[in-house]
Amino acid sequence: MVHQISSEFFTAKGATLEAIGATALFGLAWNFKALWSPLIDLFGTTRRWLIGLELAVAIAVALVAWPAGKGDLATVAAALAAVAFLSATHDIAIDGFYIRALSKEGQAAFTGLRISAYRVALLVGKGVLVALAGFTSWTVCFLAAGAIMLVLTLLHALILPREERRVGSSRLRFLKAFTTFLAQPHAAVSIALILFFRAGDALMFAMHTPLLKDLGLDTAARATVSGMGGTVCSIAGATLGGLFISKMTLRRTLVPITILQGGAILLYVWMAWARPGLGAITAVVWIEQVVAGIGTAALMNFIMRRAASGEYKASHFAIGTSLMSVGTTLLGTASGFIAAKVGFVNFFALAFLAALPGIALSFFAPKE
Repeated sequence: MVHQISSEFFTAKGATLEAIGATALFGLAWNFKALWSPLIDLFGTTRRWLIGLELAVAIAVALVAWPAGKGDLATVAAALAAVAFLSATHDIAIDGFYIRALSKEGQAAFTGLRISAYRVALLVGKGVLVALAGFTSWTVCFLAAGAIMLVLTLLHALILPREERRVGSSRLRFLKAFTTFLAQPHAAVSIALILFFRAGDALMFAMHTPLLKDLGLDTAARATVSGMGGTVCSIAGATLGGLFISKMTLRRTLVPITILQGGAILLYVWMAWARPGLGAITAVVWIEQVVAGIGTAALMNFIMRRAASGEYKASHFAIGTSLMSVGTTLLGTASGFIAAKVGFVNFFALAFLAALPGIALSFFAPKE
């Protein structure tokens, strides 16, 4: 809802490129979630946090329906900022639940499936719900999203296994999570790679929707090509990526996957320049989404390996994923201003150049 549907909503409402790019600021919640992530470890259980936050998200998303129907962009932006905070905190809880439930080998094997589940949510959101907005209204879209989230909350409350209650022992644990993360071997290189791994994709996807609109695709067409078809391709890519990494190991696959991810951005340079027909646009979007899914599987595996074993697993993983979103937020925020200044062709060429530092760092980052 926060990252994908917001871009479609503001694009459909005729917002400027600068305003559309500024929706990346919602990512600040994920950038700074590490600051409050130790609270998940200290109080209650990850299951309790997970279910409570899902209920809060369901209510908050449904409430966005009224300002969205009126076209009140400022109120929608403020409401989505609140949803972003709740969603980022939910990420901490679900990451902790996942890491505690599986061994490192299991985490690697199920990374693709987990990312695919996330992509299914994108399929429903950017595909089905955006198409619903195109055929009905944005009010119906947000109400439907809230209803779906409520159903998932009830389902999780019934089926998720219960955890033993954990009791926080000391305020020192709050800072200990950060110091133990930084004390890991090769921490500087690891942090740099997490920051720059998706820099090119961050720029590219920030202006993905405006480019498709500029090429003549309306809301319903974008929902079909990018939201539905593209998300299915990203699910396939994430699943293949997770299986490939589990079979070949991260050590052998990280560099080639990073190169593939950066090189695929050149397809968008060509698309912005050639302005092809619907068939070629669809092919480019789908190929790029497969590659993006593979890249995401690699990065998530890398971050999981940086989450040290022991009581700070959830906090360490939250730190890693928040670092991952820093580049996305900063570059995404700047994307609209850059695209408005240099045009789409030059913009996507710059996105390719932004991918080069991540490629270089992949050669030096620890793979185990």
